[in-house]
Amino acid sequence: MRGLGAWLRGPHETAFDAAERDVPAGLAARNLAGVREAVYWWDTADAPEALPAFGEPGALAGPGSHATDLAVVGGGYTGLWAALMAKERDPDRDVVLLEGARCGWAASGRNGGFLEASLTHGDSNGEQHAPAENARLKELGAENVREIAETLERYGIDADFRATGEMILASEPHQVDELRQEAAETGRELLEGADLRRRLDSPLYRAGLFDADSTAIVHPARLAWGLRRAALDAGVRIVENTPVRSLEHGGGSRGEPSRGSIRGRVRGAGDGPPVRLRTDGGDVVAQQVVLATNVYPSLIKRLRWYTVPVYDHAIVTEPLTPEQEAAIGWDGREGLADMNSRFHYIRPIDTPEGLRILVGGYDALYHFGRSLRREYEHSPATARRLAQHFAAIFPQLADVRFTHSWGGAIDTCSRFFSFFDLTCGGRVASAAGFTGLGVGATRFAANVMLDLLSGERTELTELEIVRKKPLPFPPEPLAWLGIRTTTAAMIRSDRNRGRRGPWLRAMDAVGMGFDS
Repeated sequence: MRGLGAWLRGPHETAFDAAERDVPAGLAARNLAGVREAVYWWDTADAPEALPAFGEPGALAGPGSHATDLAVVGGGYTGLWAALMAKERDPDRDVVLLEGARCGWAASGRNGGFLEASLTHGDSNGEQHAPAENARLKELGAENVREIAETLERYGIDADFRATGEMILASEPHQVDELRQEAAETGRELLEGADLRRRLDSPLYRAGLFDADSTAIVHPARLAWGLRRAALDAGVRIVENTPVRSLEHGGGSRGEPSRGSIRGRVRGAGDGPPVRLRTDGGDVVAQQVVLATNVYPSLIKRLRWYTVPVYDHAIVTEPLTPEQEAAIGWDGREGLADMNSRFHYIRPIDTPEGLRILVGGYDALYHFGRSLRREYEHSPATARRLAQHFAAIFPQLADVRFTHSWGGAIDTCSRFFSFFDLTCGGRVASAAGFTGLGVGATRFAANVMLDLLSGERTELTELEIVRKKPLPFPPEPLAWLGIRTTTAAMIRSDRNRGRRGPWLRAMDAVGMGFDS
């Protein structure tokens, strides 16, 4: 009987299996020597000064309690968009944002900077989970990106926003056939062989499909900092380094308020007493609350079952020389992503010193018990693997060193795009589960939550993806076993020409499948 290792190897070797075989581990280790285990975006840009915590001079007065119309918990993209747009809707509304550390320090400040139009983690995933709405969701996603660009211009936010589009790349023969079919159906530009090499000189990729409209790239941290400044200028009161310890409402127990589905709660939202948020510096008593903690455990305990934290990692090169830039082409500077189940994302970072390249993805690491720890933000094994893959993608750059390596936790849910909740008599709205595609989708989610809190039925509150939640994850050890089994099945699928085995087909059948 063959062992698990032989089963995982499958009948075929992928291009990235070959990279790990052919690129010496010593080369990757040399190119990573001296790498800073730090987030490139925060390490190379001027972050704003921290704002005072609750109870400190210049922040909310303490001790005791502070009353507000709307409290936003979480200072990432979701919370910042919600706070800013709440003031845009009603400038007289008092809005307080409570951030446990620094605004944008978690996923919002450490992602790859791909701002995609998709609200469903890809068209195929949207067809799988929301077939009746997918066409409209694509329109709403495109509209959302246009409005993001308009907002950045209106507030003078320098997030290095560039509407570059995205090249989807095939490294395996069967993926070329898939791209040809998609090109025929969509009319998008398909590049193969020498045509692709002139556009992007990589011997590893066989074909590329260019989508000019789906993707922009941004500086993730500057986007968060710009939204923070715009919110402050609009009158939002932001306190940092102020974790919210619990949420209480009416007769509900601490952290587990009264339940109710969105379907039955939209009209007449805001019933019952206000909501009390407890912090170390004092309490905030709010008429309404937006929960935007994403990967971190929800203050609504029953929602914690819907997400698991999965760690994603990235590395960034030193600035290239003009000769090195010329050697790879890439004049369009579009974002790049390949088609494997465990996919890479690659993007340019133009700096005064020269072009840097970020490569991330591939490994997605889950730690038993839904555990979140600072030490998980660094994975030398993943960094080494990404460095080997980079040398195979661009052998012309095999001598290029890496300066930064880091990771971050992604709030993964079983349908792979955001879900929503309205509770506490319609006073508390939540969104989470962006699964790594939240740079743009967080603004859409903020709009949904504000609509839910308004008590009015709108197009957004009536969407099935807003009314319906994904399947929750099971408790341990079942969650760990399920994720490990799914990861193994994805590896097997990549090594078997993309064919989905029994486990992945079963996940598709129960509504936990992923096809981006």
